[in-house]
Amino acid sequence: MMKKLGKIYIALVLMFLYIPIFVLIVFSFNESKSTVFTGFTLEWYAKLFRNDMIISSLINTILIAVAASILSTILGTLAAIGIHTMRKVPKAVVMNITNMPVINPEIVTGVSLMLLFVFFAARMNLEFGFWTLLIAHITFNVPYVILNVMPKLRQMDPNLFEAAQDLGCGPFTAFRKVILPEIMPGVLSGFLMSFTYSLDDFVISYFTCGPTSQTLPITIYSMVRRKVSPEINALSTIIFVVVVVVLIVKNIIENRKYKNTASGKADY
Repeated sequence: MMKKLGKIYIALVLMFLYIPIFVLIVFSFNESKSTVFTGFTLEWYAKLFRNDMIISSLINTILIAVAASILSTILGTLAAIGIHTMRKVPKAVVMNITNMPVINPEIVTGVSLMLLFVFFAARMNLEFGFWTLLIAHITFNVPYVILNVMPKLRQMDPNLFEAAQDLGCGPFTAFRKVILPEIMPGVLSGFLMSFTYSLDDFVISYFTCGPTSQTLPITIYSMVRRKVSPEINALSTIIFVVVVVVLIVKNIIENRKYKNTASGKADY
């Protein structure tokens, strides 16, 4: 009885989560703009790819996400290594300061960054646009990289770096060949999390963007304020399909790695 109730509960949760997405996908192929399905069409997908505003926002979003993720990963990894080498009390203080942007409401971060950019704009001729968006995304992504890299540093043998230097490696070579491979899973996790947050962010981007540089969530918001266009349904469907494909590929790769590792252990 309990197993049946558990299955029913899971089914209801999945329906609650995915029925709205299914409805969105269906109406992206609707011939009419109304909420009544009148016929199948690909017109909205064709219009989507002819919409210069959406395409430029998508390109801008991807550029900012890639650049912010790479820079955040570099800065966050170096910061995590520096924090890891600190003494106990300074490390605890710095980690608490680092965690503040994570627990801080996004609207507070967005408004504070906007005021900071306004301050510099009046003195350094700084204009709101691509660079303000990039700086803002780096600011809220760095703490997530630190949080992903720190556990890998704690798991690592603290004597590896010194052992590599004793065997003839310079500091940079020891870091590149010994430390970096050990913490690479955390670095990749931090990069992927930064990329995801950059693509998805709306609140902070809304306060730090300019009229010439907007991200896709802001463009979608401006379009939805007037009326929900079927082009938005088409765009959301494409994004959903891409995410599902990426997850499937990721799971296939992980399963193959797990099977190879298991077979290797069995042979051993």
